[in-house]
Amino acid sequence: MGQVSERFWAKLPEGSRDALVDGLSQSELQSVLLDVTRERAAKVTPARLLQRWQQDRFVRPSSIDPRELVKTQQRLWAALPEKFDGVQLSPVTPLGTCSAMATINQHQVVSTIRGTEVASDPTNELAIEAAVRRRAGQDRVHLAACQRVVRAQPFDGPGMSAHFELFVLVSSARDTGSCRTEAELLIDHLRFWHDVLGEKAELTFTAFKESALRERIEDTVRPALGVAFTEDTERTKSESYYAGTALGIDRDGEGLGDGGFTTWTADLLGDAKERCLTSCISTERLTVIGA
Repeated sequence: MGQVSERFWAKLPEGSRDALVDGLSQSELQSVLLDVTRERAAKVTPARLLQRWQQDRFVRPSSIDPRELVKTQQRLWAALPEKFDGVQLSPVTPLGTCSAMATINQHQVVSTIRGTEVASDPTNELAIEAAVRRRAGQDRVHLAACQRVVRAQPFDGPGMSAHFELFVLVSSARDTGSCRTEAELLIDHLRFWHDVLGEKAELTFTAFKESALRERIEDTVRPALGVAFTEDTERTKSESYYAGTALGIDRDGEGLGDGGFTTWTADLLGDAKERCLTSCISTERLTVIGA
């Protein structure tokens, strides 16, 4: 990707890159790009539009039956504990949301010319909202959202799409010591996912870094849940994404979702005592397996 873009930059007059990246303010750059986009859009023909609709993976409709998907959404919202506030997120979020918070390459999201990016991970957005509420004085924040997201990296496999829907939970609170806060947040999330997935739920954790949380899982989390919560010692996925401990949320090996602790609210608020737990599943996969 870098070599290709360098060839494109070489076609422009010297100094163009510096002018576009640093020389213009956000509003000036936006005005320039809006003009370019308007002129290019004016050249689009109906035939070209039809071709793009058929070939562009970003705009093709999902294969899921929306009537069945709505039923899944309704069941998830109905099962959500009252302590979780539902949030209707915008389809766009500030530019750099994923790359600044979760160190995701910006090429993996769809950037816009208005200083925003198309939502690609609602857990990032809810973490920002959680930080806003924590700064406003809310003692413990529990948020939930259901959002269709777009991801720019190519997906290869049956049923895979550039856009899909996620149901996500994000909780944030201040550390009280000995991983007691983390244990309480885990119980809230895991109870919900077990209620949704039933007795076939496969709930796992992976400790990428050793901490007192393992002790709290043994003496607090497992007794409170009363269901299987096993350790996955083979997992390496997202080791650099999550801060210490990751979750697996599944049923029948379908790869429904995952989660884990992050430093996002701590980074946003500049407070290392902040704790943030995220978890999510694919509503479309859940709909397909009929859980």
